[in-house]
Amino acid sequence: MSTKTLALSNDKMIAGVCGGIAEYFGWSKGGVRLVYVLLSVLSAAFPGFFVYIILWLVMPKKHSL
Repeated sequence: MSTKTLALSNDKMIAGVCGGIAEYFGWSKGGVRLVYVLLSVLSAAFPGFFVYIILWLVMPKKHSL
């Protein structure tokens, strides 16, 4: 039985946060990255940057088998 866990992706552009979120929910990695960047840029004071850093520090690394 496989359990899904939210973890940093090995397929990463910066830290693997968006890739990990996309893998967890089964979404397109490029789509998640695009939506994240658009939401970060279009929101006031770029809170997405700080959320990304926090997720990078909090999310565990994915174990490669």
